[in-house]
Amino acid sequence: MPAERLETHLQQQQQGDSLVAEGAMTSPETSDDGTALIDKKQLQGMDLPAERAAQEYDQSKSAADPTPARKRRMGAPPHTAGGEEVARPPTDSEVGGGSGAAQSSLSPSAAKATSSTRLLDTKGAAWGGPVSKGNVAGLGWRKPAVVISVLMILASVVVFSARWLRTLEGVQQFVMSYSGHAWQPDGAPVGIPAWLGWQHFLNMFFIVLIIRTGLQVRTERKPPGYWTAKKDSFFSPRGNSPKKVSLSQWLHQALDVLWVVNGIIFVALLFVSGHWTRIVPTSWDIFPNMLSAAVQYASLDWPAENGWVHYNALQVMAYFLTVFIAAPLAVLTGARMSTWWPERARRLTTIYPVEWARALHFPVMLYFVAFAVVHVFLVFFTGALQNLNHMYGSRDVVDWWGLVVFLISLLVIAAAWFLTKPLFTTPIANRMGKVTK
Repeated sequence: MPAERLETHLQQQQQGDSLVAEGAMTSPETSDDGTALIDKKQLQGMDLPAERAAQEYDQSKSAADPTPARKRRMGAPPHTAGGEEVARPPTDSEVGGGSGAAQSSLSPSAAKATSSTRLLDTKGAAWGGPVSKGNVAGLGWRKPAVVISVLMILASVVVFSARWLRTLEGVQQFVMSYSGHAWQPDGAPVGIPAWLGWQHFLNMFFIVLIIRTGLQVRTERKPPGYWTAKKDSFFSPRGNSPKKVSLSQWLHQALDVLWVVNGIIFVALLFVSGHWTRIVPTSWDIFPNMLSAAVQYASLDWPAENGWVHYNALQVMAYFLTVFIAAPLAVLTGARMSTWWPERARRLTTIYPVEWARALHFPVMLYFVAFAVVHVFLVFFTGALQNLNHMYGSRDVVDWWGLVVFLISLLVIAAAWFLTKPLFTTPIANRMGKVTK
């Protein structure tokens, strides 16, 4: 019978293995003999001839046994046809508390699975029960929920505190003395001209796409492609070797150029037309009026708005910081990390390390996001129709025209968002350099 021959071969092989093991015990100092090689193969999980024969014997025996498989209780160990239990893998307690030899007998895949199981069991115990991989991944909503809850609690505390302060006689007198509108020159222009409305739209258009591509550059692990500028071209000035950057970074730099050009035109028109006096503090009473406006906003009893004639102190300071502080910082830090930075300017590179630029560039982007969120919120909650007519219609009226123009501008930005995909930007990038995968 084939089974009998296999049993005889297995017994002979086991006797040979025992003789080899006895020889290894008498001469442990030989590390390159056959015993050490066998032990090393066993530790690596390789099948030896005896083990392979035993496996073939088990398979042939189970195939030859016509006895059907018996039903067993859930959680009970499986049984063979002969009633003997199948050898089970060692449990975590046996592996963790056993000797080093027992742990090393596990194959790398088994050891990895055991460590993963132990990690999940530890997380399950921390949450008060067994946790699977899916459950662990599903806990990602907890952190945002906690953050939102904390922010809502803090906002409630600020509102109730501000409303309580406004009941005090001293605070009431302070608000009456400082209405929230700082002094501005008598010759300051009134109204919002059409060029300012166009500049406002273009600035919003570029800044949205710049923030999007900037976040892509920061977070993407595998860019959709790479771009190398042509030598001595606009993106690689004379003296610089062409740098290979991601396609997202090229698009980010290209949008930066358009945003900077629009900003230069905007600042020039501000000073030519005299509208700079509306967004640049010209008196020290800006600070007490800022505090007064902050208390009024926090108490939800907002200051009187008339942006067509005069911004309040908080608006003036916010516009001033955005146009004359945050925007130049974004340009200076971005240029340091771009392909335009001169490679041969070693002294300038030493004075202005790239680490400083990286440390400042991202917080500046966060400032622009916060400014945009607060700005849009106040536009809609302090008289949406009138404010939108000021910014998009250059008219001091209350009708739906400004809202219509605003919605059209959102559609244009959404279309540009879609067209900035690599499918559409790659042909343009190929004209300015070389795109590779």
